[in-house]
This record gives sequence, structure tokens and C-alpha cells, in this order.
Amino acid sequence: MQQSFFLANEEATESLASQIAKRCTQHTVVYLSGDLGAGKTSFSRGFIRGLGFDGRVKSPTYTLVEPYEISNWRVFHFDLYRLADPEELEFMGIRDYFEPDCLCLVEWPDKGAQLLASADLAINIEFEDQGRRITLQALTQNGRHLINELQA
Repeated sequence: MQQSFFLANEEATESLASQIAKRCTQHTVVYLSGDLGAGKTSFSRGFIRGLGFDGRVKSPTYTLVEPYEISNWRVFHFDLYRLADPEELEFMGIRDYFEPDCLCLVEWPDKGAQLLASADLAINIEFEDQGRRITLQALTQNGRHLINELQA
């Protein structure tokens, strides 16, 4: 199952991400793909704020992961762009981040090889005209639920 949206600006990206976040009712893993500057971090910021976080949402480009405690959720925002070797994920205890009380956003998931948990939603963001085209692909029943909820 797949759904595509045109997003005119950063605010539209953050709004869509917020809507998705508010519909998460169980452990969810989201993979975010797209060129540099396409809006992956903007999406993550909107998602995290949609859960009720009102602080600064930082890009984890150099730290690989930024954790957030929001309500009953542990939220982890990964940016694997600078990951030199997927084995580094093993050293940081990657499996501990994919627990039942966690929501995980993973930018550049292809750099994590086979060490990441499977995604519920794979999101691709592409430049289109002056905005972005975002395509959501459901990879699990949970992912299908999230897309169906958006369409409702």
C-alpha cells in the first residue's frame, strides 16, 4: 500500500509528519529516504513535535541518534548519513532502540545494512517543482493502518 502527497513547503512537511505521529498507537519504525536537503529532518521535527515535544529538535548528523522522552514513548531519531561502517550500530547497542515503547525515525536507513529493525513505513521525499513529493509505503499492518488513518 502506498500514498503520495505534494508538500509545498517545510510547514506542510512538518504538518503531515505530525498527523502521522498522532496516529501511532504502537511501536513504529519509519525509514526516511531522499537526497540531502529533501526534508527528512523537517519530517522528523514535525513527527516529534506532533507527539507533544516543544523543545529544540536537533539533527543527529554527528551523534547518530537523538533520544526524546515524550509521554509514554521513547522516541529515537537516527541520522546514519555519516555512519562509516554498519558495525558501529552494534557497538552502540542498536537493538535496544527498537523496543515496544519506542518510536524510531531512521534517516539514511540503507547505511544501516541489515542491523536495523524492519520498517513499518518507508518514506521517500523528492524535490518536485518548488516543493516536495513524499511517498509513504506501508510495509506492515501497522504501516497500512497509519496510511488508512491519514486517508480517513
